[in-house]
Amino acid sequence: MRISAELLDQVIAHAKAEAPNECCGVIGCHPGAERVAAVVLPATNKAASPLRFEIDPREVLALHNRLEEQGLELGCIYHSHTRTAAYPSQTDISFARGWPGVEWLIVSLAEEQPQARSFLIEDGVVEEVELHALDPTRPSGG
Repeated sequence: MRISAELLDQVIAHAKAEAPNECCGVIGCHPGAERVAAVVLPATNKAASPLRFEIDPREVLALHNRLEEQGLELGCIYHSHTRTAAYPSQTDISFARGWPGVEWLIVSLAEEQPQARSFLIEDGVVEEVELHALDPTRPSGG
């Protein structure tokens, strides 16, 4: 996924604000083959837990509708790991089965400096995908 430093900072700030619980939300992307992040939409972690996240299905629908109204598509679901590395847990892998083709951005707060990594999870197989930082000085974002 291609994402601006500003949008990535929003995700990290959300993770820090929700600690010690996990945060969660979605990232809307411009339509097209290449995922280019356009907006971060925080969600409420219904589980209010440092070990897992859960988004109310009604909130998922509302977020999805907001993306569609803006001409965007769901490109990424994000959440934080407060105690472990930025790598999908077995719970994440199981949950991802319901979201094929969606990237999973995980922010780890386990170390002093937050770490963000993104993954595709298809049929239980985890593949890391690169987070490309967009250059804010170029109008094309490239």
